[in-house]
Amino acid sequence: MDERIVKFMRDNDKVAVWLNVKILEVRTGYSRISMIVREDMLNSVKICQGGAIFSFADFAFALASNSHGKIAVGISANINYLNPAFLGEELIAECFESGRSRKLGLYDVKVYKDENKKFVASFTGQVYIKEEKFEV
Repeated sequence: MDERIVKFMRDNDKVAVWLNVKILEVRTGYSRISMIVREDMLNSVKICQGGAIFSFADFAFALASNSHGKIAVGISANINYLNPAFLGEELIAECFESGRSRKLGLYDVKVYKDENKKFVASFTGQVYIKEEKFEV
């Protein structure tokens, strides 16, 4: 994937900036990112808020789906949570392309804790692929 697209997406996605996402790897149809759970991401019972985890997985989805160079926009997404994440823990999101046609793409994201690979959440998403290419 063009590194200019990766940098553009990271610098211009305000939620990814707020999450302080680190991009570990991006290649065609694949991405791997990380973030540290901060205090401002916790819910009332002191676990990482589901919306923060969803947004984190969604950014991995955005990177992988746009890795072909054409603009891809999410049209559906679903997440299932299995284990909580706590303050200070590092989360990893890994996104894999399941299938892609001329206009649609399907993606799976697995979110886990880095220290022990404990599974946190499973996210699936679908994109609509526009004709436009990234202009960076």
